Amino acid sequence: MKIGMIILLVFALFIIGCGSNTELDAFAQCITDSGAKEFGAYWCPNCQQQKAMFGDSWDKIIYIECSLPGKQGQTEICAQAGIESYPTWEFMVDGKKERQVGKMSLAQLAIKTGCPLP
Repeated sequence: MKIGMIILLVFALFIIGCGSNTELDAFAQCITDSGAKEFGAYWCPNCQQQKAMFGDSWDKIIYIECSLPGKQGQTEICAQAGIESYPTWEFMVDGKKERQVGKMSLAQLAIKTGCPLP
């Protein structure tokens, strides 16, 4: 009986721990809701570091992949947008698009988007 209760408790804790709600979920969602997005490339180290800053919350960020497989050029959407460096963040500020090239800290993103850090 005790073993069954222990197994049930461990299972319940596992299920609770597997939830997708992380500390940065609300922050990442706020960034997206503000109209911000990141253009990047799968092979870009700074893009990978930017993604890692958000952990599991990264899936809430609008990310646009700019590199074709095998680094064989740039996607049409990024070429049309005039993206030249990775990562490039695009923000909506007073109804106008503004860009920031390079990896940004969470604090910089909070300032640019008006989103509160957790």
